[in-house]
Amino acid sequence: MFKAIYLTKADDGKTVSQIKELQDSDLPEFESGGVTIAVNHSTINYKDGLAITGKSPVVRKFPMVPGIDFCGSVTQSDHPAWKVGDEVILNGWGVGESHWGGLSQMARVSGDWLVTKPKSLSSQDCMSIGTAGYTAMLCVLALERNGVNPNSGEILVTGASGGVGSFAISILSTLGYHVVASTGKVSEQSYLMGLGAKEVMDREILSAAGKPLQKERWAGVVDTVGSHTLANACASSKYGGTVTACGLAGGMDLPLTVAPFILRGVSLIGVDSVMASKQVRENAWNRLARDLKPSVIAEVAKVVGLQEAITAGNEILSGAIRGRVVVDVNKP
Repeated sequence: MFKAIYLTKADDGKTVSQIKELQDSDLPEFESGGVTIAVNHSTINYKDGLAITGKSPVVRKFPMVPGIDFCGSVTQSDHPAWKVGDEVILNGWGVGESHWGGLSQMARVSGDWLVTKPKSLSSQDCMSIGTAGYTAMLCVLALERNGVNPNSGEILVTGASGGVGSFAISILSTLGYHVVASTGKVSEQSYLMGLGAKEVMDREILSAAGKPLQKERWAGVVDTVGSHTLANACASSKYGGTVTACGLAGGMDLPLTVAPFILRGVSLIGVDSVMASKQVRENAWNRLARDLKPSVIAEVAKVVGLQEAITAGNEILSGAIRGRVVVDVNKP
């Protein structure tokens, strides 16, 4: 028997979240290549909050165990790449949406979806990083591929006090970039400066409709917000600047013109963490193990148990959570 957060849909269409005891036989089966993992830690991401509360139809079928991230050790494997005892990480692949996820003491997934846990990181470290840190690193790698370096100029990070934003600031500052943090929580200035931001700006400066082309400022951008914030970031990028987009906390719309792209050669790069290849994932995790300071990993995360994770799922949607929430699935 094992415990998991278990989502069902009530007769009125609302999502019901509860802690339930399940059996190994309840885990999903795979025709080939399935791997069973004893989960040590998971996380609460924005998408997990949507799943737990039912405020957006991210869950494709019920019943569902949410949790788009987990870290643990292999207990059974039908996949040639994995053997019993291997320590692994999973991020994305529709887990927690279409396939049972990591907010559980046990999981069974395709072995193709797993990557090896870096030896220098603990299970808790990996889930302190989670999809948020992994996505932040994907954005940093995209900036680097496009030639943005510490001498290029200022880097804007939006949604800075969230998980992706917090890790992006830390990674970029460690690599020597001059980071400007945009946040709606100006009270978090000391926290963001502690992560390495050189300046903190109120998100209101970017969140309203702006001119199609604005004063050049940003050599690179990590945007987690979308909508007017992303449009203004593009409009105020320097000639040849690179904007990475990985979130939609401010909306799915993008009210901008082609002016930044055809007059300044600005690049807008979409960053997807869910379906990225194994090679991309391994590169990102190896860089995270190298470029993230242990003190920062501890600073951005708090640890809760499964029952508290349900509450955290509600809080993350209201913006009440700073940084990351790690779920110790075995915590009483």
